[in-house]
Amino acid sequence: MGRQWLHAKRAVVNQRKGQIVGKLVKEITVAAKLGGPDPAANARLFAALEKARKASVTRDVIERAIKKGAGTGDDKIILEHVVFEGYAPHKVPVVVEVYTDNHQRTAPEIRVLFKKGILGTASSNKFLFDHVGLVEAHHPDAATDLEAAAIEAGANEFEVVTHQQNDDMPEGRAGARFITERTAVHTVSTWLSSHGWTVVTSEIGYVAKQFPELSDEHRAEVGEFLHALDDHDDVQRVWAAFK
Repeated sequence: MGRQWLHAKRAVVNQRKGQIVGKLVKEITVAAKLGGPDPAANARLFAALEKARKASVTRDVIERAIKKGAGTGDDKIILEHVVFEGYAPHKVPVVVEVYTDNHQRTAPEIRVLFKKGILGTASSNKFLFDHVGLVEAHHPDAATDLEAAAIEAGANEFEVVTHQQNDDMPEGRAGARFITERTAVHTVSTWLSSHGWTVVTSEIGYVAKQFPELSDEHRAEVGEFLHALDDHDDVQRVWAAFK
């Protein structure tokens, strides 16, 4: 075999990197479409730009994505937002957000992914989630008062988020997810940014109301299923009742 395994591994890594960059570029485009091209007035776009820069997305690519989303570039955006509901293996509820330029192609592909999952099914379950605003951020002072920050920022709740849970959270810093009203995402993000926090995610999403108890074996099966969904090029977010 020689070093063929190494070349194969590099190919997989490069493919994965390309998928990540593609999703980041689409996120920038969608954020600019939904909230405008000014990151100072668009918290979702600001967070997307920070992630793109960390992933070494070039400035030209970023600028084209913003112009495309804002409708000021040569390319006009034609992306449809589609939400799929279903269940992962072992009855774990899942909501999948998709942005696609071809719904006729994407919808059957997502349904096939659900069918491939062990007992994975596509069916209505959005009532099992709260539709809320989500802001994830970190602070250099690991001992900072998260509850006080949540109250002052105007968030309803907060959860501790560690580097192990989200690698956007640097080790040695205070990391948190702030759960807000959908209309308060920008306000909360702005307050945090102006008080020493680094915002890494600012969006509207879904939080499960309950989380099923799973064995380690079942957790592994659910994880593989969710990973397969997330790998699809048109899938932008996967929300699951899974910790």
